[in-house]
Amino acid sequence: MILVTGGAGYIGSHVVLALQRAGFEALVLDNLVYGHAEFVPADKLIHGELEDREKLKQLFADHPIEAVIHMAAYAYVGESVTKPAIYYRNNIYGTLCLLEAMVEAGVGKIVFSSTCATYGEPDQIPIPESHPQRPINPYGFTKLVVEQMLRDFDRAYGLRSVVFRYFNAAGAEPDGQIGEDHNPETHLIPLVLDVAIGRRPHITVFGDDYATVDGTCVRDYIHVSDLADAHVLGLKYLRTGGETTFFNLGNGNGFSVQQVIDAARQITGKPIAQVLGARRPGDPAQLVGGADRARQVLGWSPRFADIETIIATAWRWHQSRFGKD
Repeated sequence: MILVTGGAGYIGSHVVLALQRAGFEALVLDNLVYGHAEFVPADKLIHGELEDREKLKQLFADHPIEAVIHMAAYAYVGESVTKPAIYYRNNIYGTLCLLEAMVEAGVGKIVFSSTCATYGEPDQIPIPESHPQRPINPYGFTKLVVEQMLRDFDRAYGLRSVVFRYFNAAGAEPDGQIGEDHNPETHLIPLVLDVAIGRRPHITVFGDDYATVDGTCVRDYIHVSDLADAHVLGLKYLRTGGETTFFNLGNGNGFSVQQVIDAARQITGKPIAQVLGARRPGDPAQLVGGADRARQVLGWSPRFADIETIIATAWRWHQSRFGKD
């Protein structure tokens, strides 16, 4: 049995589905602050907090948990700047509670959801795993602290880990049963689709004078199902004795904000109004990750690499979740 913390969230629910399809039994622990109970089987969902040490202890005592996929975290960069306390408490202290419970229960394998935000401002594109980690916000720093915790827990307790540094998760399960639903929503593709479906009047483009193909920021979008597949492969890597390590997860290709909007217009057949806003402080011109290590070591390969397919799956979900014409 695999425990997935945060498994009722956007990425977590796709990981649970991928685990089930790969023949694993998944158990979900989620506080449902940002997760959705309907995204996972009701009989596999435990509502609870990582900081509840007694509940964690009982959970590991009651279930034959072989490994943990740890995805529970607060992940709004702006909020982490204005409310750092909840990020340090949830992302760091909550993880410490989880790791201590795992050690006590003798569970020695964990796959951890980290982020490209640990790199900060990039020195090179694409960003390799060897790039210096210099986070510029509390969210990124909390993830970096957990990465160090995992290395320390391996040395001290033999707790082996795979760390995945995500770039921009996007899209939805191709059959449309689960997808992206955040409140508040901050991700570009669902914001653009909100305009297409009539939930927002326009999309704001923050700056069009960057040194990129069309002047708008470039980001690496990776389909959420491809992310989920990587977690299954990371788990299998640990099961076969793999050592503690870390991987970037991205397409290795960047798409500009304007390219995303234009592709969404093509996919949806909607005009999608856009307005130009000022640059946002701290927005790098490009963020693209090199994911060669995941391909070489795990045998991972994205199935949905082009932006049109990513948006098409997101649009199918968006219409079913938020209403059709």
